[in-house]
Amino acid sequence: MLIPSLSPDERLPAYVQELLQADFGLILVVDDGSEKEYQPIFSRIAGWDRCKVLHHEVNRGKGAALKTGFAWIKEHSLFSGVITADSDGQHTVPDTLKLAAELGEKEELLLGSRDFSRGNKNVPPKSRFGNRLTSIVFRVLYGRWLQDTQTGLRAFPRSLIDLMLNVEGDRFEYEMNMLIRCSGTKVPMRAITIETIYTDENKGTHFHPIRDSYRIYKLLLGTFLRYSAASILSFLVDYAVLMLLMFWVFKDKPNITLLGIPFSFKALVATPIARLCSSPVNFLLNRNFVFKSGSAKGAAARYIVLAVCCLAVTTFVFGFLDHYVQTNFLHVLLKIVIDVMMYIVNYRVQKAWVFPMQK
Repeated sequence: MLIPSLSPDERLPAYVQELLQADFGLILVVDDGSEKEYQPIFSRIAGWDRCKVLHHEVNRGKGAALKTGFAWIKEHSLFSGVITADSDGQHTVPDTLKLAAELGEKEELLLGSRDFSRGNKNVPPKSRFGNRLTSIVFRVLYGRWLQDTQTGLRAFPRSLIDLMLNVEGDRFEYEMNMLIRCSGTKVPMRAITIETIYTDENKGTHFHPIRDSYRIYKLLLGTFLRYSAASILSFLVDYAVLMLLMFWVFKDKPNITLLGIPFSFKALVATPIARLCSSPVNFLLNRNFVFKSGSAKGAAARYIVLAVCCLAVTTFVFGFLDHYVQTNFLHVLLKIVIDVMMYIVNYRVQKAWVFPMQK
């Protein structure tokens, strides 16, 4: 059992005593730079059997405290798994035992998931809104619905310790990056329903609403924002070539009919040529700037397959619909609408398949 702690009150030793009574083999507490007045609490815990306390000289953040604990467990303990919990009384011993009962050798991350539905009156409105918004963003960008993305009650087998040590972040953003890393490396994540406890509307938390929310969303949206920037640059190349071909090179070409279906000749020909010019730019930006996969084996081939599929869909849909468009403005608007519809799908496929995250 691993508990990071900063400036704890009497709830911490009471919680540790309950865990000991429940026969947990080792309780590891990491003091994340608490002031001298809190040291008697840590000294008391350190004197109990099956308890160990590690200290940071200065406050380094929850993520750093967790990684300090993971490193110690890797080096000194033979336990088959790790369970993390907060020290502020939000996680009950019965809920901790739930995760312990589910923890096995399978490589998966177990998440103690609280109930944030409107019917649960125990949840402060700001906490409900924050968790729900983060869950929605995570679902859109990473393809997983996690009801509780900010839970500190988590469990995983020993085989995942190295992965957790390599997760970036030293403060509250570390726990979000842990979810992103597991999603990117295909580590399963499973929710275990736990009790929802907020003491005094969670006023005792060390979570800073503005600073720590910024860090979390910087990680959550970071790759997507880089992807957006790369897409805009590629978009400019694509549209510059497309408009040049449609309104200058092929401007007088008549419409054609293929298999009885009318098509705009200039759109049907100009679209693939423009994409052939913009795709190399997009690939290099996504590989080296967005997903930072370097020389990922097979990435170029996978990108080509995806690009061809997207090109086929975009070309034929645009070529068919453009036949019914009469003005230059609507030509451009139609292409933008089609590309936006492909945008999120393209991002998800590139992140999961073309440039997969490495463990």
